[in-house]
Amino acid sequence: MYYEYWNLKKSPFDNVPDPTMYAACHASMENAIAETLFAIEEGEDCLSVIVGDVGLGKTMSIRIIIDSLESEKYKIALITNPSTTFVQILREIIGQITGKPCEERKKDDLLEIFNRLLFDTSDEGKKILIFIDEANVMSPKKLEDLRLLTNMQQDSRNLFTMILVGQMELAKRLEHPKKANFFQRIGTYCQIENMPDEEQLRNYVETRLQRTGGSGKIFTDDSFPEIWECSEHGVPRLINKICKLSLKAGETNELAEINSEIIRQIGDRFRKITRPASPKRKPRKRLENEKAPRPVKDPRDNLETKPEDQGEKLVEAVAEEETPLEPVLCLQDDGDAIALSSETDSESKDEPVCTGGITEDGSVCAEGITEDEPVCAEGITKEEFAIHNGDVQTEDVVCESTEQTRTFPVEVGFGDEKALFEDVAADEDERDEVDIGGNRFQIDLSSSLIEQARGSNQDQRNKLAGTIAAQALTNNRELTKAASADPVPIWNEIKKFVLCKIGR
Repeated sequence: MYYEYWNLKKSPFDNVPDPTMYAACHASMENAIAETLFAIEEGEDCLSVIVGDVGLGKTMSIRIIIDSLESEKYKIALITNPSTTFVQILREIIGQITGKPCEERKKDDLLEIFNRLLFDTSDEGKKILIFIDEANVMSPKKLEDLRLLTNMQQDSRNLFTMILVGQMELAKRLEHPKKANFFQRIGTYCQIENMPDEEQLRNYVETRLQRTGGSGKIFTDDSFPEIWECSEHGVPRLINKICKLSLKAGETNELAEINSEIIRQIGDRFRKITRPASPKRKPRKRLENEKAPRPVKDPRDNLETKPEDQGEKLVEAVAEEETPLEPVLCLQDDGDAIALSSETDSESKDEPVCTGGITEDGSVCAEGITEDEPVCAEGITKEEFAIHNGDVQTEDVVCESTEQTRTFPVEVGFGDEKALFEDVAADEDERDEVDIGGNRFQIDLSSSLIEQARGSNQDQRNKLAGTIAAQALTNNRELTKAASADPVPIWNEIKKFVLCKIGR
């Protein structure tokens, strides 16, 4: 084995959460461990949270915390795959605490079993601890179910403590305004960061070598600055990989020590093979006959001239010209790259399906409306928002749904065809230019649309502005082209502009 060449007893840089290899030279990790132990042992808190980017030592922190506890005082459950259903999570918790598989499958019965288990454990003089690793993959619905679990406590003290550990997406979800009732219950809230400097990195490497029997100097002084650069400034997982490959290269080439040149060569190869790519959006497939993005226009601009078949032709025109809704943008597991994903979680039937607006975790949907809130395509009722100064007789929503796409064509009746098209023609030149982050684009808001919107209530104006803003994002994809662009504030900014124009 390569480590025997260096007179070591075992591999010093394996990427496994081995508490015996813990090197106490990572300040933010030490703080997270200490604060979480306080929440468990003294703070009597029901919730504790640890967040951090990938590879910084979150799972290692869990193992160290568990090893630091007195086993006779606690019953511990560790969930490492929370992407399953809440019922399966509950069964796993009960099974680990009781020491035997839980066969119950009904949620209400499982909650009753868990409640009895809390009080039975308390009577034994013990406390239940629930650790959930990779909690960032949990849906908002499952997070809410976990929050409700924390209600199962005694008036005088907490019967269990739940420790959630995950990537930075977990922090974003918990800090969302809609999760205030969850966030306020958190007793300790810690973030693990990169190692602070090269000196701490050096201590980390040398401590691991000593723990595995190393006595001599293996890495030269000039190798540590190079390790610092190649490890993205102190990411423990990358440090381990670089050092492990360097030791193997030294054994293969029968070297006496590892210098900066070896680290540089390993680092160059390492970056080419495994370094995360810059976040990029997947290119959107465009049909050959699809036109370039255009300003958002009044839907009446494409109407045919024959009043007897206008409703039918409008449905056909919208179905042909509108691009079907793409799957909702969601974040992948690594939290870095944004990709298109149509998730089919087994719990999706329990959660509201978003077809528009802003979802609970902050993503923007293209149509600006939700499935459980049926409104017309403009977001305005036929009684309060007539298409042309009272000329419209009917306005019905025609919803054509499939498994993956939804379109909302509108069927409109007309009383005075000539007056309508004269009005639309007069409004064609009334375009408003918007500047978002240096990107200029136009939104067509006809004067008749503005006038009629001002006669509607605030709810209807909000829905109309949200729909126009979402359509503007769809038609002007350069707004969210940059890797750092967040569609939510851009959507809000466009919506505010539209509300300002139509008179909030």
